[in-house]
Amino acid sequence: MKRRRLLKGLAGLGVAGGIGYWLSRDYWDGFIKNPCFETLPEELKQLELWQAIWQGVEPNKVWDCHVHTVGLGESGSGIWVNPKMQSRFHPVQLAQFKFYLNASCIGSTEQADTAFLSRLKLLVDDMPKGFKTMLFAFDYHYGSNGLPNKNLSTFYVPNEYSAKLASESPEQFEWVASIHPYRSDAIDELEKAKEQGARAVKWLPPAQNMDPMSDRCVAFYKKLEQLDIPLICHAGTEKAVQGSDTQELGNPLRLRTALDNGVKVVVAHCASLGKNQDLDSLRLSMTDSFDLFTRMMSEYPQSLYGEISAILQINRQPRKLKFLLENTDWHSRLLNGSDYPLPAVMPLISIRRLIKNQLLDKKWLQDLNMIRQYNALLFDFAVKRLLSSNGHRFSSKVFETKAFF
Repeated sequence: MKRRRLLKGLAGLGVAGGIGYWLSRDYWDGFIKNPCFETLPEELKQLELWQAIWQGVEPNKVWDCHVHTVGLGESGSGIWVNPKMQSRFHPVQLAQFKFYLNASCIGSTEQADTAFLSRLKLLVDDMPKGFKTMLFAFDYHYGSNGLPNKNLSTFYVPNEYSAKLASESPEQFEWVASIHPYRSDAIDELEKAKEQGARAVKWLPPAQNMDPMSDRCVAFYKKLEQLDIPLICHAGTEKAVQGSDTQELGNPLRLRTALDNGVKVVVAHCASLGKNQDLDSLRLSMTDSFDLFTRMMSEYPQSLYGEISAILQINRQPRKLKFLLENTDWHSRLLNGSDYPLPAVMPLISIRRLIKNQLLDKKWLQDLNMIRQYNALLFDFAVKRLLSSNGHRFSSKVFETKAFF
């Protein structure tokens, strides 16, 4: 029964095609649940690995630009989670929910907000002084009528809450607003978010039901450009958050409207999962989303960027990670984010798989598997710093994202 629930949860997280990786002897790292060990032991900071990952990087310039704010709203935060996520009548979503709780080290749903925040602060404190995370708000799914649809929303995190956390702990956090462009008050909310210090706006079109290509977004884009606020937008197939059947809204080509209106756009995950219609082809053939993103990177060299969260996951093809590593001309336009708490969903990342695909030296296996039990933020950062392909590694500038934001 537990095995069946585990497989359902992983399928819901979008790794159904990759389950074989971690079940096989060659790729199994030995983890299902996050043990949530506290405070990284000092001896781990004396490892060769620690020196290797921080060499050439200035920690006070390192902002993890993709961190979700998690909770259940019991503290008055305003966070809302769809009841389906906690219902045994929706087993896939329930399994996902349990994975997220464990990844965030939330032991009790009665104190979820507090537990998440305490854990995240602990993780940041383990990092060198100056390191920060950028906390995401998350707006509802909206209908074409401009009204929120809770039934089709997975969760909601108010801008006010993420802004509050950042203002209370400015040495640890920045924040990113989430504003649906179909809202009647979208422009007012954007101006308010700017005043409250939002560093960017985050959209997840397939889950939130906005069409980035729609004329309905143009006024919002013009305000983003005026306020000099970048848009971090998911592209490609979305699995971690369930919405209605609107995957085509994640087509990277739909972001041309924002780019043509002067917006700096950051494509989350570099559109590294799934396929979308090639809108430039008369046949509208289904094309790998990553290849469409690659086309866009050539078209908009001054305003389009890629964000590398989730690229380590077992549902991503190694060839895309190798391309990102070897295409060094892009490194000034790549930004690192972790997509926390997903790196703490232990089966999502296989170190052995990366080693087998000649992306990681096997000498790091033991140390990385030790670190991941204490600190998912550090683990995600360390793996990416140690990756290499044909002698190419990610530039330190990929991780020093403060300059961009």
